[in-house]
Amino acid sequence: MPRISILSPTLSKGGLDRAYVIAQALQTLNYDVEILGFLFPGDQIYPAPPPKLHVESVPGGIYPQLFGNVKQLLDKINGDIIYAVKLKPTSFGIALLKRFFHQKPVILDIDDWELSWHGGDQWQYRPSLKQFYRDLFKPNGQLRYSDHPQYLKWMEPLVTRANAVTVDTQFLQQRFGGVYLPNGKDTQLFDPQRYDPQTSRERYGLDGYRILMFPGAPRPHKGVEDVLVALEQLNTPDLRLVLVGDSPYDDYDQKLMQKWGRWIIQLPRSPVEAMPEIVAAAHVVIVPQRNTLTAQAQFPLKLTDGMAMAKPILSTRVGDIPEILGEAGYLVDPGSPEQIAQILPVIFDDLERANQKGQEARKRCIEHYSVKTMAAILTEVMEPLLLS
Repeated sequence: MPRISILSPTLSKGGLDRAYVIAQALQTLNYDVEILGFLFPGDQIYPAPPPKLHVESVPGGIYPQLFGNVKQLLDKINGDIIYAVKLKPTSFGIALLKRFFHQKPVILDIDDWELSWHGGDQWQYRPSLKQFYRDLFKPNGQLRYSDHPQYLKWMEPLVTRANAVTVDTQFLQQRFGGVYLPNGKDTQLFDPQRYDPQTSRERYGLDGYRILMFPGAPRPHKGVEDVLVALEQLNTPDLRLVLVGDSPYDDYDQKLMQKWGRWIIQLPRSPVEAMPEIVAAAHVVIVPQRNTLTAQAQFPLKLTDGMAMAKPILSTRVGDIPEILGEAGYLVDPGSPEQIAQILPVIFDDLERANQKGQEARKRCIEHYSVKTMAAILTEVMEPLLLS
């Protein structure tokens, strides 16, 4: 079978989750898969890769030092097909360079609208001459960083140069085209029959609480603050919001702890294979996305964590979430702590019905949002490239 080289723009978050799930889908098709990417100073590979998945890093940095490291990464790419995750210079840009020198087919996967973090199409770079000099030549000049929005903006017109494009939301498909490839879940690993919820609660120090779980690290657009405001309104002593991992980007999680620490239990970072046991401890998985450009463009991976584990899901009407969840969960308006406070008692007053919805969510996940479903789609994407 051919080898597939998956390029992640960084090996510390920033697309690595998506790279892993694409790799797992390709492995089920018996492709030889490797993941490569930059590891920038101070970072470590996070999250840890699933078993049997080869990950290789090259030191990252800022320009112009990064140019030398690009050569190292190009030399390590051995795939017959290059699969670049994210529309960034450090993934798709590298893939196009490799194709230029070695004529390897390139697939681009877009799982986020990178410019949405900077205001979208309204963002413009119009520095004064003095500011441009600082940005380009000062030790911490902004143009020395590969994620500067000007570079991201320059990448967008290059989408048409990919041999194939995959996207994971309708928003991204409307903007960039491509084949819809949802964020699948390994539903054999994430199988609720393999875990006892009470045992998980005891193991992770959650016994005695009714657990709302956000199985990841919070960021402002993910709406965790709305849940905490709702918990303040309810003031129910045994309710807790469990966060899994700390933020690899900033100290946002610590700010939440300082303000609402009485309602939060924070578990440490955990490898992918440990997540099913952790999610098993939840009474409700909560994915409270806010209605921002960033959230509209994303397929929340944490949604399928809960669906695969047959948990009651509480989420918001943002982007593709209503379609992903269907009738197999509970939806509220984004940015509405009041509605969250109203629906939580409804869920816990009839937990049997909520758990039935969880079972429906798992069936939906297996049918539409599993690694097996991704593999079927990827077969159609790969075959023309292998025959060309």
